[in-house]
Amino acid sequence: MCCRYWTDESPEIREIVEEMNKSPLVSKWQRTTGNTAYGEIKPTNVVPVIASDRSGQKKVFPMKWGFTGQSLLLNARVETAPVKATFKEAWASHRCIVPATCYFDWQHVIGNDGKKRTGDKYMFRPRGSSMTWLCGLYRIEDGLPVFVILTREASEEIRSIHDRMPLIMPDEYVDEWIRPDAKPEELIDVALTGMVYEKVAGNPDDTETIVQLSMLEDV
Repeated sequence: MCCRYWTDESPEIREIVEEMNKSPLVSKWQRTTGNTAYGEIKPTNVVPVIASDRSGQKKVFPMKWGFTGQSLLLNARVETAPVKATFKEAWASHRCIVPATCYFDWQHVIGNDGKKRTGDKYMFRPRGSSMTWLCGLYRIEDGLPVFVILTREASEEIRSIHDRMPLIMPDEYVDEWIRPDAKPEELIDVALTGMVYEKVAGNPDDTETIVQLSMLEDV
């Protein structure tokens, strides 16, 4: 799953943030919560997300991370999103791109009792790319947009750390992914799977938090 990512203050990210700040939705979100432009992004943060507007034009919107319901949903699986009631409408026509510098995940360790436990924290980014374009789905809740990040089976090189990874588009397919009339199932095969990664220091409170968040992925 993906429940943390990072945005730095690179020129690419700054340009996206500046466009987001022009959206009238910024002031609406600020009545209930602030937006988070840079640093480590966490669930329920309001962040810049790229999607098509009503006329089909590419825009940047402030969106909150997580679909609400009986529990908060952070991720959706590409294998089931097209058919699950929670996600199928968004899969068909409400797709988005979440701009990131990299994403974080925690190693899953199988204990002697057969249960999964959370291990070290790792940073991942596509090999040879300065941006990590995370694929997502969005919907409107109480008049404001919210999103989830799509996940897929992890590539062989990182499967020993975690069995899932985000769906990540190459630069040249970002516009295609968000087109309402595009066929998302045809784009899965172009997603990036070659990753570079390294172990990073985690916050002492992270482990307990990630164990709780691991229950919030669509399964």
